[in-house]
Amino acid sequence: MSLAFERVAAQPVPEHARQHMVRMRDGVRLATDVYGAGTEPAPTVLVRLPYDKNSRYVFFEQVAERFTARGYVMVVQDVRGKFRSQGRTLGWTGEVDDGYDTIEWVTHQPWSDGVVGMFGDSYYGFTQWSAVSSQHPALRAIVPRVTCTDVVPGVATVDARAERQPGWLEGADYLAHVWVDNDTYEFEPDLTTRPLIAAYEQAFTAIGKRSAGFDLVVGGIPLAAYNGPHPYDARPVPVLHCVGWFDNLGVAHMRDYTELARRPGWAAVQYLSADSTDHENYFLEHAPVAPETDHMVDDDALTRMLDAYTAPALRFFDVFLKGTEHPDTLPRVRWKLGHVGWRTSTSWPPPGATALDLHLDAPAAAPGPLPGGVLGERPAAQGESVEWRYDPDDLVPSAVANTFMLLHDHPDERPTADRDDVLVFTTPAFETPLDLAGPVRAELHAASTAPTYDLFVRLLDVAPDGTARLVVRGCVQADAPGAWDVDLGHTGYRVRTGHRLALTLASSDFPNHVPNSGSTENPWYTTAPKASLQTLRTGPGQRSRLRLTVLPAASGTGE
Repeated sequence: MSLAFERVAAQPVPEHARQHMVRMRDGVRLATDVYGAGTEPAPTVLVRLPYDKNSRYVFFEQVAERFTARGYVMVVQDVRGKFRSQGRTLGWTGEVDDGYDTIEWVTHQPWSDGVVGMFGDSYYGFTQWSAVSSQHPALRAIVPRVTCTDVVPGVATVDARAERQPGWLEGADYLAHVWVDNDTYEFEPDLTTRPLIAAYEQAFTAIGKRSAGFDLVVGGIPLAAYNGPHPYDARPVPVLHCVGWFDNLGVAHMRDYTELARRPGWAAVQYLSADSTDHENYFLEHAPVAPETDHMVDDDALTRMLDAYTAPALRFFDVFLKGTEHPDTLPRVRWKLGHVGWRTSTSWPPPGATALDLHLDAPAAAPGPLPGGVLGERPAAQGESVEWRYDPDDLVPSAVANTFMLLHDHPDERPTADRDDVLVFTTPAFETPLDLAGPVRAELHAASTAPTYDLFVRLLDVAPDGTARLVVRGCVQADAPGAWDVDLGHTGYRVRTGHRLALTLASSDFPNHVPNSGSTENPWYTTAPKASLQTLRTGPGQRSRLRLTVLPAASGTGE
């Protein structure tokens, strides 16, 4: 039986946008909308994206209204091979040259004053970094949102200092839907199929085409994203990093910010705006989201979201594109403390933040239901260990099917924490608020009966009524016994009085991640994945611990 699918094509160009087919150096022409071009030259804000420049999903008709009202020309382009643009459909390739050529075209238009900035989320944050790599002199500032510089298609990528990651099934699934040809395809693969690859072969057979990017991911073949210098090594431009504490690319995005903040030249022009949002711009204060606060379906909610979405960029561009404000008027760091509100600081983590280690203890109780083992400030007095199982026929379910919209549902994760194949360690209830402000890491001494095993770590806020909701998460793929450093990203979050923190550890997270084969076999092709037994060790010499960054009580500057 053929898999059912729906093909989604380009929406009409809005009446107040003018579309041009802009020629690249190899003759390929890219569909490019211009909003707000007037008789007087003005600075331009450029967006290059693969999601249909005219769709409600990216809402650029409404975004352009906000930029043009501020005196900017807005240019929005379908990248090569997507929707109305020509060329081969293969993401993460060609964006350096196409970014340069598009900026060059902009600067030769009568409505351009020769100054260009770039804006946008996710892949259209990556195209900004590609343009930085191109080093076009007209590019004066960028505002990358919920994105990162180093992208392996289908993988929330890592730098050389980071551990290997489990296969990100969500990311590969995205490639199979978005990067087939000019259009996108909606279908529901049966992810319980073995081998897993067969679920997508069925979809490609029904569509009659394949996703080249998906095939590269499954084959473990990386793409060289930059044919110029890596952005870190390019000419510095002012950057406003717009980060979501609950974004599924947040770990990688904060690596960009912290790395560039250490680099001469770049450090002077790094700015951070960090909100309690996920990848799709849902807010912690609205989670779980009600219909009246869902901007995907409610126009009033969309208006409110877009005001918050564009405001930091407009202020930033007024400084670095127009020069109407001095850079000193911008806070170097503007960040939201979850459940409290906005703060500003001169650096990140904020001055005065300190490390707090919470040690995993009483591991024998960890496979039980919450509260399980102990997460406490005192290290375990003696060495102990606990085992937990990985069963490919009984995988630990992902908290949400779509982590791009994590806060839309923001579910209670206690049922998962109570599973006997999930370890959980919990603090006592806090008698005063604890403010998290900075990086979070877990150091875990682990081993397995398998040659490869996955460690999925989640930090939960446990309310007095027992509900447990995500604060941060991270994962690594291990291939030996030892101390594994798991980066859980950064956060600004208040653990309120009477609440507890719980750390959970599991070896699967399905369907967000590809189930481990339990062997050296490619997990996409295995028909018989193997079960395994993992061991966590605590105590002297093997101190498994959670490393938080916290603020002193009642610190931070509010707005």
